[in-house]
Amino acid sequence: MLNIETSKRPQEFMRIFGAAFSGALATLAFAPYAFWPAMLVSLIALLLLIHQQSPKRAALIGFSWGLGQFGTGVGWVYVVIEKFGGLPTAIGLCLIGLLVMFLALYPALFAFILRRTRLPLALSYLLFAPSLWLLIDWFRGWFLTGFPWLWPGYSQIDGPLSAFAPLLGVQGITLALLIISASIAHTLIVRKVSALLPALVVAIVAAVSSQIPWVQETGESVDVAMVQGNVPQELKWLPSQRWPTLLSYQDMTRQNWDADIVIWPEAAIPALERDIPDFLARLDSAAINNDTAIITGVLDQNQEGQFYNNVITLGDNGMEGYDYPAQQSYSKHHLLVFGEFVPFADILRPLAPLFNLPMSSFSRGDYTQSNISAKGYQLAPAICYEIAFSDQVRQSLTPESDFILTLSNDTWFGTSIGPHQHLEIARMRALENGKPVLRSTNTGLTAAIGYQGDVIAQIPQFETIVLRADVPTTQGQTPYTRFGDWPLYVWILMSGIALIVLTRGQTSSSDSKSQ
Repeated sequence: MLNIETSKRPQEFMRIFGAAFSGALATLAFAPYAFWPAMLVSLIALLLLIHQQSPKRAALIGFSWGLGQFGTGVGWVYVVIEKFGGLPTAIGLCLIGLLVMFLALYPALFAFILRRTRLPLALSYLLFAPSLWLLIDWFRGWFLTGFPWLWPGYSQIDGPLSAFAPLLGVQGITLALLIISASIAHTLIVRKVSALLPALVVAIVAAVSSQIPWVQETGESVDVAMVQGNVPQELKWLPSQRWPTLLSYQDMTRQNWDADIVIWPEAAIPALERDIPDFLARLDSAAINNDTAIITGVLDQNQEGQFYNNVITLGDNGMEGYDYPAQQSYSKHHLLVFGEFVPFADILRPLAPLFNLPMSSFSRGDYTQSNISAKGYQLAPAICYEIAFSDQVRQSLTPESDFILTLSNDTWFGTSIGPHQHLEIARMRALENGKPVLRSTNTGLTAAIGYQGDVIAQIPQFETIVLRADVPTTQGQTPYTRFGDWPLYVWILMSGIALIVLTRGQTSSSDSKSQ
């Protein structure tokens, strides 16, 4: 007995190591690596590794897979802790380790529940597993304000499954990935080619969807100039740097007055809006005189003392001149935990500088707000992290919306892979909704994204430069824009009903045989 147990230990170790390795492999499917088949291989490996395992062992395997994925996929968050957290290296590493372990609990939960339900293999993998993954992913995107980063669907932006994006959104791609992965894993286990039928059906639907023009180009394009100020984060809010920064943005803008819309990034103005109304009024007048519009990120504080992260428009914006506060504005709703607000602030703030990062006391704007107007065009804003919340972006769009606008400041993440993943997420929003995305950032990656998720133009990181691009506009709405995730809810409901009916039928059959 002892020898048998001892012989199993190396196998268990290799299984756990294999799970961590396959989880790390998933990161290669996301930007900047963009090797999209890696996600399929990773998910197939996970399903094979948990096959015939007890629920507890399956959970450990899922946890190891999560450690591999999130350790390599979001470990770049350590850059923020190291540069701006003010903590010793050991404590910083512990914090990022805790974050990775917390995120790894989600695939662990998936593996545990999948093995705990004891369904027949085909039903477990082909019906239950895809729906279960979606539910857990949605929970991750909601719990504690949500962290939808590295949803598997994002990894397919350059693959054939991207055709599901305008139909069902990024989570529709995730569903397709799980069905294909489960079908292949099932085939490898039972060794029957017929088990590949679900994967074939998904491939056919993707091929058909890719041929359907969900939206149409209007034949018009907008000349956009996006100013990348490249201001170091450690200098940005120094009083001595306020006017040099403003003059730098003003000078680069002056050379691009012939553009239809000039865009400055998130919090480009290193002052509260209420403190510089004269500067903004002059900028507004200059834009009007040049028949253009300026969009910029700026912070502000209302009379109640609440801070907001805003986007405002100046110049040709449908208003008659600038008066404080700007009438054409948007206030960020989805705030980043610790970066823009601190839960239990009275307890946490005294503990470490990490909980006192600059501008970490913001208030929320409304969930859905009116589009902002610039040069007669309607733009649906999403500031920085908000672009990762697909349903919020979708609900911000109207039939009159021309662009999705996202302003960001990825300076915090340095030369890590974080900004590349952020750009990939923005590309998915364009593809889902059939609307071009204008992404203006402080240090990159600044890009103009076409309505099919392609990058029309992009400028290098960490350069003080202006991106000029002609961006075609579209008309119409994709099925995802119209219906959101409701088709996926229906899928989950129908698969649940199918599981109940099929398992009940099998139970009745086995009962009759026993009699």
